[in-house]
Amino acid sequence: MAKTVRDTLQRLGRFAGRPGLIYLCSRVGVLLVVLTVVIDASEGLGHGLTAWDSHWYLAAAKGYPHTILSGRGNVAQSSLGFFPALPIVIKAVHLVLGTDYTRSGLLATFALGITAAVAVWRLLQETDGRDRADRGTALLLFSPGAFVLSLVYSEGLLITAVAICLIALRHRRWVVAGLFAAVATATDPIGLAVVLPCLFAAREAIWKSKERDLTSLAAPLLAPMGIIGFFSFLWAWTGTPFAWFVTQRRGWQGGPPASSIPKVFVDIAQHGFVNPNSVIKAASFLVCAGLLVAFLKMKPGILLSSYVIGALFFAAMSPVIGWTPRVALRAFPLIALVGARIPERWFPLVLATTALVTAAVTAVSLGNAHIPFTP
Repeated sequence: MAKTVRDTLQRLGRFAGRPGLIYLCSRVGVLLVVLTVVIDASEGLGHGLTAWDSHWYLAAAKGYPHTILSGRGNVAQSSLGFFPALPIVIKAVHLVLGTDYTRSGLLATFALGITAAVAVWRLLQETDGRDRADRGTALLLFSPGAFVLSLVYSEGLLITAVAICLIALRHRRWVVAGLFAAVATATDPIGLAVVLPCLFAAREAIWKSKERDLTSLAAPLLAPMGIIGFFSFLWAWTGTPFAWFVTQRRGWQGGPPASSIPKVFVDIAQHGFVNPNSVIKAASFLVCAGLLVAFLKMKPGILLSSYVIGALFFAAMSPVIGWTPRVALRAFPLIALVGARIPERWFPLVLATTALVTAAVTAVSLGNAHIPFTP
């Protein structure tokens, strides 16, 4: 029995040791910044780790309301505006471990951060080797948007699902790819971008391969089932399949489509660098644009490039989101592949600079936020 346990731990260490260690190091840094901010604000650590949308994911884990709220702004906000995959995981942890919803959410997202790190590392390792996979994973986990991996947010689940889907597509594991793509489309609206690599992979397998592998259609057919299932549930639960759209428009995303990026630069032009939110979003847009140019020059292949371009397109179409640090995190190959292929001699400087920026963004963001806590 002891030998079996030891062998299992050794295999787990070989499989997840390097990315797991990188992840833990990145979380120590984030937690130190969060602790500094919450102590200065005379708050507890739990308040900092359940900031902003964490409240809504925890509320959704307890159950979606049947009614769409009226009005605009805060009064119209409800958990109907959030996709169900993470709440389902939180609910499962709550039922299995018996912990309260806040602890269940933090445990779930911590574990999903590890799975995301491992999945990204394996994705990079297949094409670029272990050392480059280390660098790409590190740059992603120390990137400014990655501080939400320590909060009750869905990025860890989304990255895990998309990365495993992309690996499965490379290995022509069509059903596995489709199932994980379905998890992604049930996790976040940007997860819909994963349908594109599924479509391109199926096209390659059918029209450009001698085998004419029709089973490849399983991937693109299964991929949208997550969002279709969620909207079908909303239809039965609230009486309309558009409950998510209505709640988001009323509560958060008012304004014309595709106005998020121009709005930020107009705000800076009119008011200067007074609003930290606008400054962070503008800087993030410029960094993302530069990363996208570098990423495409690396010829990453149709699977990675279609997902990245799709994710950035969906974010740009939002009235409020734009190309934020969190969007860059969700479009993770953009950072991870560039990080993997940065020359080794430059990488320590790039990583240190990124970590300092992440600490500053985390401190400014938490310091300017009303931090709700859901017991």
